[in-house]
Amino acid sequence: MSRTTGPVWRISRRLNFSILETGEELRRRPYIPGQHGSPTKRIKQSNYGLQKAEKQKIRHMYGLSEKQFFNTYQRAVKMQGVTGTNLLLLLESRLDNIVYRMGFAITRRQARQLVNHGHILVDGKKVDIPSFQVKPGQTVEVKEKSRNLACIQDSLDATLSTKDFVEVDKENRKGKYVRLPERNELNTEVNELLVVEYYNR
Repeated sequence: MSRTTGPVWRISRRLNFSILETGEELRRRPYIPGQHGSPTKRIKQSNYGLQKAEKQKIRHMYGLSEKQFFNTYQRAVKMQGVTGTNLLLLLESRLDNIVYRMGFAITRRQARQLVNHGHILVDGKKVDIPSFQVKPGQTVEVKEKSRNLACIQDSLDATLSTKDFVEVDKENRKGKYVRLPERNELNTEVNELLVVEYYNR
């Protein structure tokens, strides 16, 4: 299955989880979409259903295709440490996610587009691959010709704070990936252990 390009809010309602991490999708209608959706009823899921739903939550949140997500999981398995945590660290270290975390884009989709269109530099060199793994200590900045883009300014104005594992110079459109994030700094509504169980079933 390829990357989803349709309505994000419908997916959020289906999973009962805010993919945009704002909670906005679930405020008005916190029940599954479609004519059979009920504001008062939720279908009871099996263990497999819970595991798959958790995988879908994380996959859609970071905007990966099934193949990309599975390949990232396989890399996490080969790393030392806890597989589930490794998976989240790899996802958080993607260039499109770092651009999003620094506040240069309002959503990860927008961040991916900025990277794809060549607006982002890593250590002074243009990188147009959203899945590029940024290492702690590397700098990420907006290309000089792109610094006045309205979408970037709007995003920076809307970003009140950033995570502690990134440093941002808003005026110069430049930031640094300081360190790997701690688990408690990431989304606490996802259970990555269920993803590990899903692939190990």
